[in-house]
Amino acid sequence: MRSQSTNHLINYILHLADDSLILGHRNSEWCGHGPVLEQDIAITNISLDLIGQGRNFYQYAAKLTNESTPDPSFAATEDTLAYLRDIRQFKNCLLVEQPNGDWAQTILRQFLFSAYQFYLYQQLQNSNDETLAAIAEKSLKEVTYHLRWSSEWVIRLGDGTSESHQRMLNAIDELWVYTGELLIAASYELRAMSTQQGVDLTILKPKWEEKVKDIFVEATLPWPGERFQQIGGKEGKHSEHLGYILAELQYMQRAYPGCEW
Repeated sequence: MRSQSTNHLINYILHLADDSLILGHRNSEWCGHGPVLEQDIAITNISLDLIGQGRNFYQYAAKLTNESTPDPSFAATEDTLAYLRDIRQFKNCLLVEQPNGDWAQTILRQFLFSAYQFYLYQQLQNSNDETLAAIAEKSLKEVTYHLRWSSEWVIRLGDGTSESHQRMLNAIDELWVYTGELLIAASYELRAMSTQQGVDLTILKPKWEEKVKDIFVEATLPWPGERFQQIGGKEGKHSEHLGYILAELQYMQRAYPGCEW
């Protein structure tokens, strides 16, 4: 795999792709283990949606990579970008790589990310990059469902039994520290914003906070307020959890280079 790209647009697209792929993979771990069959199918379908979004972004990033730095001995593809980059080359937010924990933690992680992704794709539809705008428009339809589904579960668990409420409180304690990074722009995001290819995250922040607060109120959950925030995932500084994800995700391609289904 060639060295990490310095092209801000490619890095921006890889960030979007990595977020979707890693959360999709995390959610897929619930397949066959969901609390009831209907929700097992729901979380698995959300995984497929996210991985599909990741594929669209990876395909576009590969196209731009091959056009910007043509190399006859190597052609980037969606597979090489997903399976042959090392941990420091991944640009996903720390939130999406966190463990599933129990059902409450998985639900809260999905809700917090879907709320962010919903407003992100709303704005990305206005990108002057037609391909990014088209991917955002298609993906927004899926994310609208993800947000509604996860919101309903946050309310159901938060305003449910004493145990489900406590599990949601525990999930907030585990995950809130990773939410700030969603809305703090990395260098390539700032560049993409300045060229009107990407999204201004300062526009997203009040929308995201309002949505999360509204659902927390309905779920009888406290607003966590200002807390210390972990950042770094967007720049390739990850928790130990991503290494284990990639070891599983990339095993076949690294063990049998060039293998195809």
